[in-house]
Amino acid sequence: MSIEFILDNRTVTAEPGETILDVARKNGIEIPTLCRDERISKTTSCFVCVVKDLKTGKFLPSCSACPAPGQNIDSSSEEVKDMRRTALNLLLSEHAGDCEAPCTLGCPAHAAVEEYVRAGKNGDFLGALKIIKQRIPLPLSIGRVCPRFCEKQCRRNVYGEPVAINEFKRTAADICYDEYMEQLPVLSGKKVAIVGGGPAGLSAAYYLRLGGIAPVIFEAMPKAGGMLRYGIPEYRLPKATLDRELAHFEKMGIEFRFNCRIGVNVDLEDLKKEYDAVILAVGCWAGSSMRCKGEELALSGIDFLREVVESGNTLANPGRVAVVGGGNSAMDCVRTAIRLGSADVNCFYRRTENEMPAEKLEIEEAKEEGVKFHFLAAPVKLEKHNGVLALTLRKMELGEPDASGRRKPVEVPGSDYTLEFDTVIAAIGQKTAAPAAVPTNKYGDIPQITGEKIYAAGDCVSGAATVVEGVASGRDAANLVLKDLLGIPVPQEHTVNVSRGKWQFLKKEDLVFLRDDVSEAPREQLKYISLEERKSSFKEVNFTMTPEQLKKEGDRCIECSCTDKHDCALRKHGECYHCDPEAIPGARQKLSYDIRHPHIIQDRSKCIKCGICVKTCKEVVNLTLLSPKLRGFATCVGTAFDQGLPASCSECGKCVEACPTGALDWRRKK
Repeated sequence: MSIEFILDNRTVTAEPGETILDVARKNGIEIPTLCRDERISKTTSCFVCVVKDLKTGKFLPSCSACPAPGQNIDSSSEEVKDMRRTALNLLLSEHAGDCEAPCTLGCPAHAAVEEYVRAGKNGDFLGALKIIKQRIPLPLSIGRVCPRFCEKQCRRNVYGEPVAINEFKRTAADICYDEYMEQLPVLSGKKVAIVGGGPAGLSAAYYLRLGGIAPVIFEAMPKAGGMLRYGIPEYRLPKATLDRELAHFEKMGIEFRFNCRIGVNVDLEDLKKEYDAVILAVGCWAGSSMRCKGEELALSGIDFLREVVESGNTLANPGRVAVVGGGNSAMDCVRTAIRLGSADVNCFYRRTENEMPAEKLEIEEAKEEGVKFHFLAAPVKLEKHNGVLALTLRKMELGEPDASGRRKPVEVPGSDYTLEFDTVIAAIGQKTAAPAAVPTNKYGDIPQITGEKIYAAGDCVSGAATVVEGVASGRDAANLVLKDLLGIPVPQEHTVNVSRGKWQFLKKEDLVFLRDDVSEAPREQLKYISLEERKSSFKEVNFTMTPEQLKKEGDRCIECSCTDKHDCALRKHGECYHCDPEAIPGARQKLSYDIRHPHIIQDRSKCIKCGICVKTCKEVVNLTLLSPKLRGFATCVGTAFDQGLPASCSECGKCVEACPTGALDWRRKK
């Protein structure tokens, strides 16, 4: 006999034996669950499917509770959702297993690093390039100049050196860039003006065109590229390589207009009238102050680098050179000065080498080329006498950490000393020179959305950053424009990312089980031109890795993301309910796994003790190979006498299919 009851203010009917969850699904009401599988008897273990009986005030697991006549059930109020969120947060609080590879999370553009490394390892460089360009539209350039955020997070740092991830971008692009063309949609009729043809502007144009909007880039300089062309020296990024990359944008139908400077020969108000939206991507072209007397006598680092490019790398020998700063731009300046013929190039930095923000590789290469480094030295005064620059410096010592986490340099009284140079370059940072009438924040940067039809992207939003951060910002701006002009939803990033922990706190045995064929070979090394060529020319300093080298590098990759990351129900529901894996502090499950089976991996760190695998084996397959073991927090699922799964499980895999989290999964990733 049918039962009538109220569900979310609607009168509904349940047949005998149906649960509240069954009735909800029948009526199009979505209730999450992790432990319910129609093929097995009820487990009622996860409590994610809770609903509230409004008459009694009790919360019920809808997967097992059967409705009663006249019952009034609430399945969608904020109170019920909060209970589900709590249940999910509790499960996440003891869940351990990388939802996503740390390299992908470390990439500012969130490129699918593990996937393109795997494709490259298998020799599928076109496939790798397609994956890369989903998030990085400038792989030829970024493959040469990226500071390798991904490699800093690589789990191979636990034992040895990281995988040479960046080289997969460079090789894939070098081999396949010219043959690949994206599938371009029909244009919608909307047009967007992009002010600035640097990394952020190019990225915004790329993703707008992929979304069906026609972009027009207004560039102040005679050629596009921004800092890629005028701020990164030839020896790191050959301009012929950059031109090859930019030619692809023209093939896509992206229009460029050069020598168009906003506020000079291009008016922002006119652009607003002519175009459906405007994206400001004007970069950071103003040098930061040295904050010392006479600093106007110094060249700014970005001006020096731009002048070298504009001269065709033929600028006169700068003589004795002092570069003040410790970032990548400072390294570009000192190494450029060496190539212009200077035999006395000095870098002054107010902290020690350990605190330098420049890439370690850049510092080491500068040392090899003859740059002299002076640490714990800060400029005090710059004067000019008889055509010679006198730079007064003060010795420093490290004090307490500042906001950046680095120890703050403190002046040593009475320690001033003066050195003479022909050229002094201030390479201590860059700042935004915002167009007139554009609002800025207290740092002089432009908000991402600055008013009707006006958006911003790149360094002018964030302050001076890296190329890969610029392309990520350009993509974000393009997505906002696509949403506002065409109603295309902004793609949602994963918000739930459980981790095994930072690599600094892991051991080798915590990781190698993820793949049992990880190569123990040392990292493949880039091959360089001779040191003499490096010092005397602007030739690219190193060569692209070969496919053979990358096969070896790919074999070193642990592939540490979860095998079930695309299908994990815990992650899916956790994101739907805005859960936080760190919301409830406490001990996580100890890393524990069984890799004895040739095809199936059991990762107990991911197990939520739902019991589905146990019942599936017993009730669907008619075997009793799996059962709960131990009690309380230490409870886990295993085989009798810990014998491991038999080889015959390869022919079945029902428990693998049923597992909602990847605690049981096939070992080989696809």
